[in-house]
Amino acid sequence: MSQTAESQASGSSFYAAMRVLPQAEREAMFAIYAFCRQVDDIADEPGPTKSERRAALDHWRGDLASLYAGHEPARMRDLVAPVSRFGLRQADFLAIVDGMQMDVDADIRAPDFDTLDLYCDRVASAVGRLSVCVFGMDEKPGRDLAHHLGRALQLTNILRDLDEDAAVGRLYLPAEALDRARIATRDPKEVLAHPAIDGACRWVAGIAHQHYRRADEIMAAARKGRLRAPRLMSAVYGEILRRMESEGWAAPRARVKIDKATLMWILLRRGLAR
Repeated sequence: MSQTAESQASGSSFYAAMRVLPQAEREAMFAIYAFCRQVDDIADEPGPTKSERRAALDHWRGDLASLYAGHEPARMRDLVAPVSRFGLRQADFLAIVDGMQMDVDADIRAPDFDTLDLYCDRVASAVGRLSVCVFGMDEKPGRDLAHHLGRALQLTNILRDLDEDAAVGRLYLPAEALDRARIATRDPKEVLAHPAIDGACRWVAGIAHQHYRRADEIMAAARKGRLRAPRLMSAVYGEILRRMESEGWAAPRARVKIDKATLMWILLRRGLAR
């Protein structure tokens, strides 16, 4: 595995969870994460035009087609062994690219919940579907875990990144949450300054908690798989969500982070199970 793949993951909240995996699984997860980062950068890095971003995403689609045709595109060499060893599906990689395409085609602003759920499936649960293959889970519980944990993690990220997203004209809070809070505007910065923003965010947090609970139930019942990594992801991001709920979402908001002491406590408490 190239050093680049691991270095790209080293600054992420997932890094500690990845590190508990055996070497082959760990390297596969670093390679998947590196792919996601590079595709995500196409949608988020300033500079290129929309047409240039679409062309860049199409280039990744072409490289995936080449990889699954038995070739080794230079920037995908770290994925060659994981795809073969763990049976990673091309459709899941393509779903991730399609999720980035949603951000490229239009700045997402208060989508209806079905659109948000599709976005979460593509940018998060698709990553989960690749991950559970690496974890060695049976297909049905693995795909169910990817569905629920992916959505839980993505909704938590959305609630944590409200201000960063608004700064680039995006608002991932669903229209249903804003309507329940009686927030009429869809302008990202106006929404985040609205006195009722806390209520809208707590509605989304409630949905995230439902997904966390279901994910934890699936892991508790699973008969097969290396589950320390997803257990840690659930525990760390669940703690982030609880801290956000404790502090609230009214302006001004501070980005919630997990300090090293808390992370070590979670690792000790949750990292010893299979």
